Amino acid sequence: MIDFKKIEMRDKEWVKPLLEAADLGGCHQNFTNLFSWSGTYHYQVAQVEDYLVIKGRLGETYYYFYPAGTGDVQPVLEAMKKDAQENGHEFIVLGISPENMATLKKLYPEHFEYEEMRDSFDYVYLAEKLATLAGRKLQAKRNHINRFEANNTWAFELLTPENLAECWEMNLEWCRRNDCKDDEQLRAEYCAVKRDFDYFTDLELEGGLLRADGKIVAFTMGERLNSDTYVVHVEKAFGEIQGAYQMINREFVRWIRETYPDLVYVNREEDMGYEGLRKAKLSYHPDKMEEKFLARYFA
Repeated sequence: MIDFKKIEMRDKEWVKPLLEAADLGGCHQNFTNLFSWSGTYHYQVAQVEDYLVIKGRLGETYYYFYPAGTGDVQPVLEAMKKDAQENGHEFIVLGISPENMATLKKLYPEHFEYEEMRDSFDYVYLAEKLATLAGRKLQAKRNHINRFEANNTWAFELLTPENLAECWEMNLEWCRRNDCKDDEQLRAEYCAVKRDFDYFTDLELEGGLLRADGKIVAFTMGERLNSDTYVVHVEKAFGEIQGAYQMINREFVRWIRETYPDLVYVNREEDMGYEGLRKAKLSYHPDKMEEKFLARYFA
């Protein structure tokens, strides 16, 4: 049985190096997401060999993420399978990339069934494209930004400990306007975003906010994900202010490019199955998708 523990901030010291060594493209195996969403998904972590093993629970269903690390993965998978058996639940592995799936098929050719997790696919864009919005396909985005600039006296600021509290008040107002209390997913997101604010410095997060006529109308948070990609965890704007979403996106990515000139991509995470969110993310024409699959073991 694997000796799992509830994820805590102090686990960052050993979890992050394993994730960095794995150089993963998916946003789900990122310390911030694991820590901030642990209240919803009950994440537990353990180190097996040179791998990070993550176990979660949604309702009564237990599952694991594909192990993150380096070296021979089969003993780690065997330990996970044994843990599931000893705890009396199915051996289900989530967040499997196409490369992970190829490995599983090679190691266990007759023992896994696979399902596509389309709602969990990450949308990944060239940073240059999001910063410039060049080309006919993104003309509408430029139009929204032009309207925002024409209608507002605006400023972009980096998030700091000094303006976090004011930004949190904007998030509370966003939740009131969008009826977060009546939507299960938005309630869960509220809890995760609250942790991002509460542990902003400890998580080493970065972010920006947008002011229109002095008031905060949008904010965003993210961090470096891997060797070539930045991940945006949170982005909120008042939808009734035309161009606010497009503007905070563009300005933050411009800052990312200046700060991390070696990064090529921006991962804007998944759409969670929300039709409106999917439409919005597709409208930026992703350059690639981080595909994810579920594997269910059978004897």
